[in-house]
Amino acid sequence: MKKSRIVSLLGALLIAPLVLTAASVDSQISAVTVYTDRAVVTRTATVGLSGGIAELVFANLPQTLNEQSLQVSGMGTATALILDVHTKQTYVDFTPNSRVQELEDQLRGLNKQARGIDDQRSVLQAQSTMLDRMETALFAPPTKDVPRPDLNQFTGSLTYLTEQRSRVTTERATLDESREEVQNKINTVQQQLNELRGSGGRSYKTVTVRVSAAQAGNLQIALSYTMPGATWSPNYDARVLSSDRAVDLGYFGMVRQNTGEDWKNVALTLSTARPSFGGAAPELSAWNLDVYVPQPMGQVRMEAQAKMMNAPAALRMQSGAESDMTMEMKDANMAAATIEAGATSASFKIEIASSIPSDNSPQKIFITSTQLSAQSEYNTTPKSLTTAFLTSRVHNNSEFPLLAGAMNVFLDGTFVATSRLRTVMPGERFELALGADEGISVKHQRVNKFTEETGVFSKDHRITYEYLITIQNNKRTSVRVIISDQVPISRNEKIAVALLSPAEKEVKPDEAGILKWTLDLKPAEQRELKVKFTVEYPSDVNASGLE
Repeated sequence: MKKSRIVSLLGALLIAPLVLTAASVDSQISAVTVYTDRAVVTRTATVGLSGGIAELVFANLPQTLNEQSLQVSGMGTATALILDVHTKQTYVDFTPNSRVQELEDQLRGLNKQARGIDDQRSVLQAQSTMLDRMETALFAPPTKDVPRPDLNQFTGSLTYLTEQRSRVTTERATLDESREEVQNKINTVQQQLNELRGSGGRSYKTVTVRVSAAQAGNLQIALSYTMPGATWSPNYDARVLSSDRAVDLGYFGMVRQNTGEDWKNVALTLSTARPSFGGAAPELSAWNLDVYVPQPMGQVRMEAQAKMMNAPAALRMQSGAESDMTMEMKDANMAAATIEAGATSASFKIEIASSIPSDNSPQKIFITSTQLSAQSEYNTTPKSLTTAFLTSRVHNNSEFPLLAGAMNVFLDGTFVATSRLRTVMPGERFELALGADEGISVKHQRVNKFTEETGVFSKDHRITYEYLITIQNNKRTSVRVIISDQVPISRNEKIAVALLSPAEKEVKPDEAGILKWTLDLKPAEQRELKVKFTVEYPSDVNASGLE
């Protein structure tokens, strides 16, 4: 059945008159898929076909589009067959990118303002020079042709010179401020142009799609192509709800693009796939080992020159520029560094139509939100700082991965920290550092230090240290607090350290001498922890590190 339908379609196309018509397509960007280093743009349009062969022309497309990535599809009432697709680049004496052209016009206007200010400054400079000459003539000795002015004339001339100099100084200061303001605007516009001209340029591409229709009808055609100059990265807002023991995680995408086309009300998809990595793993070349035989510098230089003379001209030019080789190495390093996002691929289709201007400005696009279970606890190291820090242990119980990205952390509606989230897969746990909380009172004091001598024949020094740690929960809810302290570690067999309190069955120090208590405190509950130990060493030993 399918074969007979294809034969009938081909027969209809052969019988149909081969009338060639060309029509410019009025297309609009309807969908965009953004990757970490590029974007796939889809343009759609509805055209009417009268039968025969028609050329559908998509004009004024950005010259940076990847020709090899072109894809065309269509559906409609017309029985149509897409024959081929070809592109052509056209160079013009104007800037086809409307945004770049607008900035260029703005830059020309600002440069005109700057020239006007410079001309006014030149006039003021000429006036200042004229006033200098008048002052010189006023104070010059009298001559036969130029007698000395009387007192009224001298006073009037001096007053005039003073007023004019004050005016010139004031106007010059005003012009300097205006010139600085205009120059700042010029620098801003120039920077925007530098970012956009790579996608603007003085050329554009035209894509022509040839379609053959057996009969008249409508055809909705879609043209897709890949564009550089677009990127996105994950961004998060973590709102910790201490009373609910949960975290509301807002997942956003920071999208930037300067492709040369504004995306207005498009269906946006953010993808974590990395097309630049290719489809297969790289292959390893042979790892050869050999015996190094040093050569005289003269012979090495002659061999290098011979290789350069036998190399192609383009290769010789590249070898002479160390900066080019450095750039190639940096590009490779940058590509490897992007693996930070992880190997997981996911696509997020944004429910609401989005608009992203082609000015490389960051646009924060909402992706989704989810509530993750969390367990809050406090960590404190009283010996170093008598403050408790809130930490929330979060469980990613959602169905999607959390890719590495910047994160803003809020505690009960108050902004507390900016951090970075690592890649967290579904089912994994991670920690949120939420900063200091004065609701937990922490005190640390040394209550005793006693030095004594031991032994009958050989006198040894023994020092007993005793510390008291006080923790109090001033909050209205129960909390868990993890307290860290330490005892010294002996690095010499002549120095002995003995822990007297706490008992080993309660808390045992680790290899670094760190003691850790985990306390669950009720509201207004206070606990005291005692740390007591002795340090003993011979009297002829100078022990270091003691408090």
